[in-house]
Amino acid sequence: MELKKALRWFGKNDPISLAQIAQTGAKGIVTALHHIPNGEVWAVDEILKTKTNIESYGLTWDVVESLPVSEDIKKGNPTRDAIIKNYKESVKNLGECGITTICYNFMPVLDWARTSLSYTLPNGTEAMYYQSDLFAAFDIYILNRPQALNDYTEVQITAAEAIYKTLSKKDIQDIAYNIIVVTQSFIDGAVGEDEKEPVKLFLELLAEYDGIDKAKLRENFAYFLNEVIPTAEKHGVNLAVHPDDPPFPLLGLPRIMSAPEDFEWLTKACPSLNNGITFCTGSLGARKDNNLPNIFEKFADRIHFLHLRSTKILDNGDFYEAEHLDESVNLASVMKKIIKEQIRRKACGRLDYNMPIRPDHGHKMLDDFNRKSNPGYPLIGRLKGLAELSGLEVGMRYIMQNN
Repeated sequence: MELKKALRWFGKNDPISLAQIAQTGAKGIVTALHHIPNGEVWAVDEILKTKTNIESYGLTWDVVESLPVSEDIKKGNPTRDAIIKNYKESVKNLGECGITTICYNFMPVLDWARTSLSYTLPNGTEAMYYQSDLFAAFDIYILNRPQALNDYTEVQITAAEAIYKTLSKKDIQDIAYNIIVVTQSFIDGAVGEDEKEPVKLFLELLAEYDGIDKAKLRENFAYFLNEVIPTAEKHGVNLAVHPDDPPFPLLGLPRIMSAPEDFEWLTKACPSLNNGITFCTGSLGARKDNNLPNIFEKFADRIHFLHLRSTKILDNGDFYEAEHLDESVNLASVMKKIIKEQIRRKACGRLDYNMPIRPDHGHKMLDDFNRKSNPGYPLIGRLKGLAELSGLEVGMRYIMQNN
């Protein structure tokens, strides 16, 4: 018995091919129908085209990442019922095609945020980095977001201003492009590569959340869950919400999936086990107060999918994506709890005991510098992470069986 190892693939436009992934040791694929506009139904024939293509390489389609939740649903707009109806139809169709795990998120506007996509580590590899003072400079002085000053301390504002004064015109353009466009366009974000005025559009999207606080966003999330989960139950599909990335408020937007109390709320808002969690150690690990082994253990029965990597938090609040087995996140302890949960599920007759996992992001290294890839998804860097996680699992199983 082993965990199902998977890699993410972004469809026909992904620079990394299924043929290459098939050589990595991964057995499963995590993907989506990226060519279908958000809010439209995923038809059975379209699902089967992708599924058949994946299987032709000896792989299986194990997880949908993601079936995007429309901004109209998050905002609670009158159009949400029609969009939710389409969402339920897509869930039904996926279940009928044998694809039973859906990863998604409920983050407003911004799917994830980093200030640098190519931070050079001492060994020459490149990682993604979040510099808190630079992000504040982006928010206050580049976006010029109304009310931004209210979200920062005087110390943060002073530091942000000092950084902003050192930026060239090109630096400013690059930072805005990285945060608004690059990190969003390849995952069905609202701001695409061809957008002529990304800052203007981004501010408009942020303004649409004026008046929507954490309580209201939770209310809209609960509405979505209680509409969709009955369909998921009927068709044997597990929904697994991804934590906020990073797990704290940004740009005046509320965050509702960042800490244990948020997952506790999730279980009460819709108690069904089909209402589950994507356990992402990278995202949750960007908060020092998140105890990852404890969080996994507390919510283990509804964790349906796992993203595993380490996040190195610096004293000033910055963080970067470290080696997968970096000591900053005790993945050995997490892996032990994952294996225990797998054994428990199998013993009690649950069919979903073989929880799929994937290395989350990876460092650009070696020949990755000579090939194109989406941010965080180089081929060799992820292969290294996959190998490390596989070795960790084998070693942990041996220790558990012989002690």
